[in-house]
Amino acid sequence: MSDKEDLLNNLKIDRSAPPAEDPMSPQVRYGILGAISVLIVFGWLFFTGEEPLEVTTFTVKEVNQNNMSTSSILDASGYVTARRQATVSSKITGKVLKVYIEEGDLVEEGQLLAQLDDSTYVAEMNYAEAQFKEAKRIFNRTNELMEGQLASQASLDAARANMDALEALFNVRKQLVSDMKIRAPFGGVVVFKAAQPGEMVSPVSAGGGFTKTGICSIVDMDSLEIEVDVNEAFINRVVPGQPAVANLNAYPKWDIPAKVIAIIPTADRNKATVKVRIGLIEKDERVLPDMGARVSFLRKVEETENQVKKEGVMVPLNAVGEMDGASYVLIVSKGKVKLNEVEVAEETSNYARIISGLSSGLKVVARFDYELEDGQKVTIN
Repeated sequence: MSDKEDLLNNLKIDRSAPPAEDPMSPQVRYGILGAISVLIVFGWLFFTGEEPLEVTTFTVKEVNQNNMSTSSILDASGYVTARRQATVSSKITGKVLKVYIEEGDLVEEGQLLAQLDDSTYVAEMNYAEAQFKEAKRIFNRTNELMEGQLASQASLDAARANMDALEALFNVRKQLVSDMKIRAPFGGVVVFKAAQPGEMVSPVSAGGGFTKTGICSIVDMDSLEIEVDVNEAFINRVVPGQPAVANLNAYPKWDIPAKVIAIIPTADRNKATVKVRIGLIEKDERVLPDMGARVSFLRKVEETENQVKKEGVMVPLNAVGEMDGASYVLIVSKGKVKLNEVEVAEETSNYARIISGLSSGLKVVARFDYELEDGQKVTIN
């Protein structure tokens, strides 16, 4: 019985014993807690660091910068076209080994686009090279014999003719090998990829639909212009060099400065229209081939002495935002945005005339973004 009581007593907790001392002092504990807090703060700042946002900017211009006003005298519709575009193909029929481009790639003049199977032509080139080297050796040997009066002039002439013929043949074979490398004829953007490795390509159309006629299509974006059809009854209002404003159907509120390049000297009897080429003064990545566009032909009206000059600067209407009954714009400077209050004196369908709070030459965000904060980092796209 005493053994059982001893066992039960061993299971009891002795609460009369003094508590064990904490080996860590309060100063050490507070130091560790402080270090952990500092690490948490730095980690939060590191992982929640602000990344610059991309914005589109507009350079502020003076209202009377050109000292003249313009008015529209005629409107016409058309499409964006490229004056310089090409479907790149090979000079001879061949099988595609590799294609080095994709749609949307920017290529430079002479850049390698595709490689055709050139194994047969390489073998023929090597054979022609060997023949040329042998003919050259025979010519040199005959020339030495000729100097020693051991060979006739006729044999030397024959050796020279044979060497020249084989050299020409070697150059032809070498050119065929070079033609198997398809290169870009000019710089531009690849808009269509037509061939894949393993397919046959040919410069002419082949029956059956199994042979491609090109590798890709390239468009020179710097050659983009607009072609519009003007009613022949109003063509007398259009002259080469006339200023115009173009609006894309995709961006109806974006005014693109333009001018008349030429009037095509022929008319369409079915539509009773004359085609007019319009050049874009400002290049932009948003302008794409085959986009619909509307062009307003302008008439310059010279200022008179009694004409009142308008003061202020012009910015896109979308660049102005309203907050608490006041107008603001977002100025981009040194990679940051600055919220600036302005006074708008006049608004049109596309632009706003500002008379205070903004000066010419500054860059503003083209479309006011209410999520941008004062001092936020941005990059210009």
